[in-house]
Amino acid sequence: MTDAGTFTSKSPRPHKRDAAEQAKGFAVACARLMADFNCEEVVIFDVRGLSEVTDYVVIGTGTSDRQMRSVAEDLEDIGKEHDFQRYGAEDDEAATWIAADFVEVVAHLFEPATRAHYDLEMMWGDAPRVSWHRG
Repeated sequence: MTDAGTFTSKSPRPHKRDAAEQAKGFAVACARLMADFNCEEVVIFDVRGLSEVTDYVVIGTGTSDRQMRSVAEDLEDIGKEHDFQRYGAEDDEAATWIAADFVEVVAHLFEPATRAHYDLEMMWGDAPRVSWHRG
């Protein structure tokens, strides 16, 4: 950027489309990681235009608090690989719900009863689902 605040050819401005594709690719990577570590019922919702705070919501069900904590740590690692920094993380003491916030992508790991109780699928039911399974 020049002193006047304009972009130069040396500092290209990222295109919105490229940023959206990067976020979608990261959401897919999160879903695949969850599935690879035996999380169940993994889904991705494209909430662009529906949410003011994120573009993609990834939800998976864990089988134990240990597994969920391990997956959350690995999500942070793949975030770095995709140039997404973890903005925040929330979990309860018993690890029945872990939320990993990467701003454009928010990943939720639930134990089954907590997932059923909060029912985020109902909340985002109008949002398109993103296909993430490997060919």
